[in-house]
Amino acid sequence: MTKVDLNARIPNNIGLGDDRRLQRALEAWQPGFQAWWLEMGPEGFQADEIYLRTAVDVGRDGWAHFEHVKMPDYRWGIFLADPVADRRIPGGDFAGSPAFQQVPGEHRNALRRIIVTQGDTEPASVEQQRLLGHTAPSLYDLRNLFQVNVEEGRHLWAMVYLLHTFFGRDGREEAEEMLRRRSGDPDSPRILGTFNEPIQDWLSFYMFTTFTDRDGKWQLLALAESGFDPLSRTTRFMLTEEAHHMFVGETGVGRVIQRTVEVMNEKGIDAPGQVRAEGVIDLGTVQKYLNRWFSSSVDLFGGERSSNAASYFAAGLKGRHKEETRFEDHVALDQSYDLPVPTDAGLSTEQVPLRNAMNEVLRDDYVADCEFVVQRWNRILEKSGRPERFTLPSRRFHRDVGIYSGRHFDPEGNPISDETWNAKQADWLPTREDLDFVKSLMTPVLGLGQIANWIAPPAKGIHGNPFEWDYVRFDKSSAGVALGGAPTITG
Repeated sequence: MTKVDLNARIPNNIGLGDDRRLQRALEAWQPGFQAWWLEMGPEGFQADEIYLRTAVDVGRDGWAHFEHVKMPDYRWGIFLADPVADRRIPGGDFAGSPAFQQVPGEHRNALRRIIVTQGDTEPASVEQQRLLGHTAPSLYDLRNLFQVNVEEGRHLWAMVYLLHTFFGRDGREEAEEMLRRRSGDPDSPRILGTFNEPIQDWLSFYMFTTFTDRDGKWQLLALAESGFDPLSRTTRFMLTEEAHHMFVGETGVGRVIQRTVEVMNEKGIDAPGQVRAEGVIDLGTVQKYLNRWFSSSVDLFGGERSSNAASYFAAGLKGRHKEETRFEDHVALDQSYDLPVPTDAGLSTEQVPLRNAMNEVLRDDYVADCEFVVQRWNRILEKSGRPERFTLPSRRFHRDVGIYSGRHFDPEGNPISDETWNAKQADWLPTREDLDFVKSLMTPVLGLGQIANWIAPPAKGIHGNPFEWDYVRFDKSSAGVALGGAPTITG
């Protein structure tokens, strides 16, 4: 087990104290990160004490410590999973060769691009969510938002460590740029489009952490297969924290659904207008949000045919999930992928060299994972005796990246005309009216044990504590929020 130094200025298990050059470089970057956090992190809650988990080890048991802490005092650190003895490159042209411990010179630019793109998503999501705390539906949810935020900050540290350690001056400049870009900024936006979209309500946040963080999971799983061992070890530990982000999203949407069907059954109502009149989110709007955030997240995997994906796999920089146990051919030179390709006549099947379809191979796993999530949401409807069911739209629906962009498809993936799209778009994606209605419900409910009317309480609290617990201890001098009272649903 790699020893974790928790007393260092930058907690780590990489022996940072033994590398004075790297230590000085990271400590020089640290004030910029702290300034970015105070400027672009959660607005208005920096003086409050939040019940957060902090990584203290890299083992599966007891790896995190829970305590109330002010977010600026959070112990962001650098943690790598333990090395695998005699690790070999899982796939590509170098399959079976010893894993790279240093950056292969010929792949330096490609590897830096991978790390920068992954790293840029981490602060971006914090920026997207920075105002959500002001409309939190409960203390439990407020705490979960902040837990996601601080861990995205730690994931930024993970990528910055790689840039500083292995890419010299170029890496240091890239690390600085990640603190300069801003989500949604017209002049200096984040690299990937999804991370420039505003998240202005909690249903969007839950969908984002369900679908976009799930994209993050599958990207990290692909990077965990990297033949560049420091990247693999870094992302393997990041996956430990990423699981909570997806839990927040999936259970958050589930609780929205649960509350809606409770009200529908109690009042004997079905029509969306009747449901909305009761102050809960109708199921049709939930489906529209699902469509929007799933389709946006699907874009993050890139084009269906990609020379970059082929190069990354060939070089062993990025791989297929569980390459060694799921696949027999680890070189993937003589195989193809059947890809539905749009034509003027509809869709035809094209055989794409498998290496060029590696984005699509990863997207297959992602879509299957999302299908399981939707099935779990449908079980809530089933157990409540409801006939409605949610569906995952086709990966061809509402795409802005890849071969399906610039064309229109219905949620089942059928090609449709511009006229049909214009007539039906409001049935499939949130309208301004939908967004305004959901936003109208977003009033803060921050009393102890209280929760907003539009969402059900969680099945259990955090780390063995009940739902009715002070997950956030407000600084009385600035917050002015009165705590106390019995557990209630309020609006």
